Amino acid sequence: MIDPRQAMAILASADLIHSADTIDVAVRRVAREISERLRDHNPVLLCVLKGGVPFAGHLLTQLTFPLDFDYLHVSRYGQAKSGGELSWRVEPEIELSGRTVLVLDDILDEGLTLAAIRDRLLARGAAACYTAVAADKRIGRKKPIQADFVALSVPDRFLFGYGMDVRGAWRNLPAIYATRGD
Repeated sequence: MIDPRQAMAILASADLIHSADTIDVAVRRVAREISERLRDHNPVLLCVLKGGVPFAGHLLTQLTFPLDFDYLHVSRYGQAKSGGELSWRVEPEIELSGRTVLVLDDILDEGLTLAAIRDRLLARGAAACYTAVAADKRIGRKKPIQADFVALSVPDRFLFGYGMDVRGAWRNLPAIYATRGD
């Protein structure tokens, strides 16, 4: 975690990418899309910790069907700005065999983590695995997975807020920002 003064300086110099109001509208749209597509599937929703928490919390209250909820914790980033080796920390406890699963995450960056999650859940017996992300980063190259539901598109910059952190800070912001000079 960085010093609070450093965190404040990062925020003060950051570029706003999507406001809280824009995010709210986008999440409401995605909730309608998910409700239409999965309402008859009794799905298991899995939140990817830590970044997926704001998106999952925002989305859950707007879904119009019964569901089961659990979480998983897998990361490639830690405190780094670029991805490293995949680290599985917690797997879902709920039984997935024969179930439709919807994975909720903060961002689809290069797609390696989300693709690995999908593959692992299908290997555990999930009948289908859908993915929903708050943000899909435009990286300019093909990804190993495309999210089934995307709230917002974001530029290929280092982002923070709405679940994404910068050196451990600012996951709690209701908007999405980009650092300058990245």
